Amino acid sequence: MNTSQTLRPEERRTASDPSMTGSKALIESFLQEGVETVFGYPGGAIIPVYDALYDYRDRLRHILVRHEQGAVHAAQGYARVSGRVGVCLVTSGPGATNTVTGLADALMDSTPLVLVTGQVGSALLGTDAFQETNFVGITQAVTKWNCQVKRTEDIPAAIAKAFYIARSGRPGPVVVDITKDAQCGTAPFRYEKITSIRSYLPAPAPDAERIAEAARLIDQARRPLVMVGQGVILGNAEAELRALLDKSGMPAASTLLGLSALPTDHPQNVGMLGMHGNYGPNIKNQECDLLVAVGMRFDDRVTGNPAHFGANAKVIHLEIDPAEIGKIIPADVAVVGDVKRSLPLITERIRKRDHSQWIAGFRACNQIEYEAVIRKAVHPAEGRIRMGETVAAVARAYRNDAVLVTDVGQQQMNAARYFGFRRTRSVVTSGGLGTMGFGLPAAIGAKLGAPDREVVLFAGDGGLQMTIQELGTIFQSKIPVKIVLLNNSFLGMVRQWQELFYDRRYSFTEMVNPDFGLIARGNGLSYRCVERREELDEAIAAMKASEGAFLLEVRVEGEENIFPMVPAGAPVSEIRFE
Repeated sequence: MNTSQTLRPEERRTASDPSMTGSKALIESFLQEGVETVFGYPGGAIIPVYDALYDYRDRLRHILVRHEQGAVHAAQGYARVSGRVGVCLVTSGPGATNTVTGLADALMDSTPLVLVTGQVGSALLGTDAFQETNFVGITQAVTKWNCQVKRTEDIPAAIAKAFYIARSGRPGPVVVDITKDAQCGTAPFRYEKITSIRSYLPAPAPDAERIAEAARLIDQARRPLVMVGQGVILGNAEAELRALLDKSGMPAASTLLGLSALPTDHPQNVGMLGMHGNYGPNIKNQECDLLVAVGMRFDDRVTGNPAHFGANAKVIHLEIDPAEIGKIIPADVAVVGDVKRSLPLITERIRKRDHSQWIAGFRACNQIEYEAVIRKAVHPAEGRIRMGETVAAVARAYRNDAVLVTDVGQQQMNAARYFGFRRTRSVVTSGGLGTMGFGLPAAIGAKLGAPDREVVLFAGDGGLQMTIQELGTIFQSKIPVKIVLLNNSFLGMVRQWQELFYDRRYSFTEMVNPDFGLIARGNGLSYRCVERREELDEAIAAMKASEGAFLLEVRVEGEENIFPMVPAGAPVSEIRFE
């Protein structure tokens, strides 16, 4: 570590450093980190920052959301498609506490965020002052790191540390809580980006012996499967993954958040893992003699009953966070480090292989799944429109080259199954926390993070209404997102569980919905409603052709279920089609 980083900020400053308020220092720090967009909502304890922001309107875009939870989800969407750190700005008390759900979501899905919250003056801390909360204490469990800044001169260093921690290693959300007097005070400004922190090793170097052992197991395997997680995308290791697959010949399946790391039509891509994943990766789990987990954490929605997961397989786990190694599934070989570094080290040591016969078995499973599930979901002969056929029709219209954003529930699983991907960073969804209401604000952020790409949101009638106020953000900021509302007048996923496991006792899952057309038009969105199958393609074409935001409501079958399905707690081999 260089000497300058061991000194306190005031010891490094010189007489030539410009003096400025803490609020201006915060914004200048954002600019030093390359921030272009901030999502936020003003309030009393953050007013000094917003006052300073007034003079930066030509250099920093601020998106005024309608609820602080929406600010964090929008920043998540921005970060997921752009690969940059999402930034939020809110006030103290309820403004800050409204962000907790988003922080928890970002932590579970490893999304890099910096949330700056205003706080009451330092003299009032601990007095239960108006809109005071111990936000650092509240967020310790849902952040990668947090801190409170009480002195103006400490703001630049705190922001530099926040951005470094948020983006390095396994990414995650960081909170910087700044007292009002620190925002208003004046101090010399000097910004120094952080490149290392003592005792924090974000990405250990891969161990050579474990690399060699991993290569040996891959060379010996007859029935291997690579399991692709979001870590490949977060590590920008898509090319390295393809090189491994090309040389090894191994089939690969993705977790929900790992989708789009590998193109859907890649010849070795055998589908999605997990509870509502594809039949092949789940049913053939017991046949595998080697599982190669790359940047994934063995979530319970992937493993089912972990006691039976890969029971006949050796396990290689490539993971940047050592805390995930052995947490759920024991690893025979654990390679800790950045997968962008570890994958090439393995690839250069393995032999060229051909597993086409083994992959053919997955293709046979695809045909079984098509006849049992997909044909009826995507090409129904009669009845009301289905979620699956709507997703497939939208995917065709966009040639599988849009950014897919989803809310949580049946529409999420249908979208993951039937929306294809040609490019990486094309999936934005709430994985670990499963946050209803995530989709609409995340779509706003995704469009701002990838303005040159089409962004399509699939939402259910339940989830959309949880953050429906963000239609006002779309209206004010003129954000051309396309929203497909799959309206079944139920909380569909909960209703499915009630049908399958609770004797169809539909306890408070039926929705009596408002007129979504009136709401859409009231917020300046174009709107169409489709109930007849023969109108679907034309309505999708109209949505695609629209230059502005568009809400397409599709009234779908009310009691449709999403299959295949692995019942909770069951082995993934017990996947069912009905």
